[in-house]
Amino acid sequence: MSVRSSFLAAAVTFASLGAAHANGLQPIEGLSINLGDVSGVAYYTVEPDGFRVVTTLAQGEAGTPIRFVTVLAPGQRVVVSTPYQAPALEVSRKGDELLVRRASTFSN
Repeated sequence: MSVRSSFLAAAVTFASLGAAHANGLQPIEGLSINLGDVSGVAYYTVEPDGFRVVTTLAQGEAGTPIRFVTVLAPGQRVVVSTPYQAPALEVSRKGDELLVRRASTFSN
């Protein structure tokens, strides 16, 4: 199965999970992400050095999937955004909980 087919299968599988709103995720629980023309899925695992957050995104069905990974310690956050007008997505760690919400503003 190609990377594109794998990505599309994962997106369809996790599409029923809904849009990213403020919520706590469980380890390995997939979350559908929609940033306008760019969409995909994210999940995390618990590792010795922190929560390993894996995000895979692509533009439309024909776009090349891009995957990025970050490890969050308690109190850290990462913002996922596009250069377009779609709202950004913030993934943050509060203690032993991972929260995902739409970011109200994006700053450097």
